[in-house]
This record gives sequence, C-alpha cells and structure tokens, in this order.
Amino acid sequence: MDDYAVLARLDRLIHNPGRLAILAVLAGCESADFTFLEQVTGINKGTLSKHLTALEEAGYLEITKRFKGRMPNTSVRMTSRGRKAFRNYRRQYRQAMDRIERSEPDR
Repeated sequence: MDDYAVLARLDRLIHNPGRLAILAVLAGCESADFTFLEQVTGINKGTLSKHLTALEEAGYLEITKRFKGRMPNTSVRMTSRGRKAFRNYRRQYRQAMDRIERSEPDR
C-alpha cells in the first residue's frame, strides 16, 4: 500500500491546485507579471496574492514590485529552490501515478 502513501508525502504547498498552476506557468518562463498570472490561471486577485505570498515565504518565488511609468507592476519569478521543488514534485507525482497504474487490476 506504499503506492498510496507516497501521495501523502507530496509537497503540500505545491499540491494546491492554484499554487500548482502558478508554478506550472512560471516553470516555462523567466518571470511573469501579476496580471498575466491572474489571466492565465483564472485565479482572482486576492487568492493569487495569498498564493504568491505563501510561495515566496517558502523561498520558491521572488516577487519584485516597481512602477512602469505611473502604473504599479508586480513581477514574479521562480527561484532555483522553487524550480528544484517543482521538479521534485513532478517526479514524485509521476512515480506515484505509475505505481498506482501498475497496481490496477486488468479490466
């Protein structure tokens, strides 16, 4: 039954659907601004802000706030620690799914 216990060991911070979506977007680029993340993930501003803060506090993201002209701009990038954690999460998740799939009875 260790096939299922491995799921309990996944990084819970990343496993949240909203944070998983954020990291998936950032894994494919150097950085993204808040508005872009809001649009592509479909997460509302308040929830997105909370997710970004949680990921930043874990050291997975670096958030930079500045102005572009007179408009505020928040830029987000995944840190090397975040990239490593996301790679590990994906590896562990794939391994868990492979184990579960192999343990399914033939239909």
